[in-house]
Amino acid sequence: MASDSQAPLKVFIIAGEPSGDVLGAKLIRALRQRQWNVQVEGVGGAAMTAEGLKSLFPMSDIAVMGFVPVIKRLPLLLDRIRTTALVAEVSRPDVVVLIDSPDFTHRVARKLKKRLPSVPIINYVSPTVWAWREGRAKKMRGYIDHVLAVLPFEPAAHERLGGPPCTYIGHPLIERFGDLRPRPEDALAREFERNILLLPGSRSSEVTRLMPVFGEAAAAIAAAVPNARFVLPVVPHVRPLVEAAIATWPVKPELVFGEAEKFAAFRRARAALAASGTVTLELGLAQIPMVTAYKVSPIEKQIIRALVKVSTPILPSLILGHKVVPEFLQEQATGANLAAAMLPLISGGANRDSQLADFEALDAAMAVPGGTPSDAAAEIVMRYARQPA
Repeated sequence: MASDSQAPLKVFIIAGEPSGDVLGAKLIRALRQRQWNVQVEGVGGAAMTAEGLKSLFPMSDIAVMGFVPVIKRLPLLLDRIRTTALVAEVSRPDVVVLIDSPDFTHRVARKLKKRLPSVPIINYVSPTVWAWREGRAKKMRGYIDHVLAVLPFEPAAHERLGGPPCTYIGHPLIERFGDLRPRPEDALAREFERNILLLPGSRSSEVTRLMPVFGEAAAAIAAAVPNARFVLPVVPHVRPLVEAAIATWPVKPELVFGEAEKFAAFRRARAALAASGTVTLELGLAQIPMVTAYKVSPIEKQIIRALVKVSTPILPSLILGHKVVPEFLQEQATGANLAAAMLPLISGGANRDSQLADFEALDAAMAVPGGTPSDAAAEIVMRYARQPA
């Protein structure tokens, strides 16, 4: 174990997807602000590579979601789990940090904890034990020393479920207020223009199911709000699906690409129609009133009913403990319903004011005292790394 600031701090970090790669890179930078000699090993992508990590293998090897894709890639995934655990064991780091991707990272952690029980293992981004498979929290105590939570209700959830010690360090989005919040010229656009965000999701299944009803809603909104302008941020892997869908729409949205254009659209948006998911937290922190929708297959619907333990998938509602935004699920997600709920948010009045007041409360609920989430994460990682073996 590194016992003083002069000894190298050996950190083994595993990130399995792009968002985790960004968190890992920020964590490495924050650690180096505290100690100049930080040696990093593990698995990551371009962002962590830029901070000096030489990934054991391409992060894309393990960036896989869904039952069928996992089964198809199972031999490779099992090999990557064994390889990662073995290299970490040989390296004997001062601390191991797992960033999200629990189906991969937790399997590595279980192997490593058996071989090196004294090495602390930190889980950065809690699995959604509060939503489904609650028993995971208690099992995590056997191989996770501390959880760094990015949602404020997660420490209480882990305590209730018998999970490991857990600290809320702040969500990475609160470091992006400058990108999300309107500048003076943007505030004028929000007030006097009618820019409407359309956010049908980033997965092919989401886009396929939601684009038809979003198109119907956009047409109905345009009929009632003649100066409405629709903006649809697109991620590359669903661009063909989006372009094929809007070809039949009577009202064509402007497609924008890349993070910079997306956030520029957020800053000027009057309201948004969005798929349920993390984007609802982005919109809440950007203070954009919204209507949400979601559709899944009949089989997925039954699985969700059987396993999911929360009453809503909307993060601002979960954080504040009450329904913040309208939700239209499955058969209720029709163009007519979505448009009817959107129009009061666009025109202004009690519905819009209520959401904006809730978003002010969301700010307070998400706040962390001083520093950034990356700073808070680095402090806890350093504390565990420096403790005696």
